[in-house]
Amino acid sequence: MPGSSGSTFGREGSLSMYDLIGDIHGYATELKALLEKLGYREANGVWQHRDRKVIFLGDFVDRGPEQVETVEIARNMVENGHALAVMGNHEFNAVAWAMEDPEQPGQYLRPHIAKNLKQHKEFLEQVGEGSEKHRRMIDWFKTLPIYLDLPGLRVVHACWHPEYLEKANQYTDSHNRILPEAWVTSSREGSEPFNIVETLLKGLEIPLPHGEWFHDKEGNKRTDIRSRWWRTGELTYRDLAMVPGEEIDNIPHTPVKQHILPGYDGEKPVFVGHYWMSGEPAPLSDHIACLDYSVAGKHGGKLCAYRFDGESTLTKGNFVWVEGLKVEA
Repeated sequence: MPGSSGSTFGREGSLSMYDLIGDIHGYATELKALLEKLGYREANGVWQHRDRKVIFLGDFVDRGPEQVETVEIARNMVENGHALAVMGNHEFNAVAWAMEDPEQPGQYLRPHIAKNLKQHKEFLEQVGEGSEKHRRMIDWFKTLPIYLDLPGLRVVHACWHPEYLEKANQYTDSHNRILPEAWVTSSREGSEPFNIVETLLKGLEIPLPHGEWFHDKEGNKRTDIRSRWWRTGELTYRDLAMVPGEEIDNIPHTPVKQHILPGYDGEKPVFVGHYWMSGEPAPLSDHIACLDYSVAGKHGGKLCAYRFDGESTLTKGNFVWVEGLKVEA
């Protein structure tokens, strides 16, 4: 079973009382308000709690107005023993953007094309691309594990996939951090480490039956759907599809074969971010919770946390959140 770092991080954070915080995307004001609501106080430049620790679910950067401060708050908490954190797809992308491709001089692991720049521009402008502060943040992103398997709970940014977690051990160290020599192959589309990172940090994609397709939110034709991997039972492609609402009728009600989904053993709760949920926070199932409630959304989402006290069954009452700022059109 994956989790070579479970005992390591278990010793580092042996308390079972954690406050897990979803995708922040540079909204430091909301982060400080949420920490305060959870009972944390800032002392000597570090937010801390006498009895509890935070676990950040990744995606600290891109989109929001206070990205540098967001990273500094999280990093200070982690480095001073008041938090743990996992890597989100935006941290992975930030490293790949800044890392030169050794096989293509003058190029980078994440190509500097308009589409990628649009997503990352706010961070680069706020941190100062190429600055010492930028380099320090990239170095810290590299230290983030791609998952945590702790004694009482599990954490991954997008998808807990046992097969890929097992394979990930070839490309990560004993703390589940991507090995220096694995960054290049992890950025090469079609490689095994690329597929692992894509699934764990961006979610499980499933090919539609031959001839079926839909348009994504940018209007691009797509033949793979991002799936609700946590669902169980007899399901169709439409049941699982996470697509723009107006496109859902283009997804067939064809049954999905059981082996395509990873399933979940329910051995202990697992927490994810990434999925831009809306409405009132609640568990996805007895053992799975998503904590990304769209704080960066234009219509005002929530920055969401879950107060975990060692319970085996997750409850709606343990969600805590602050409202995000609505962006005027």
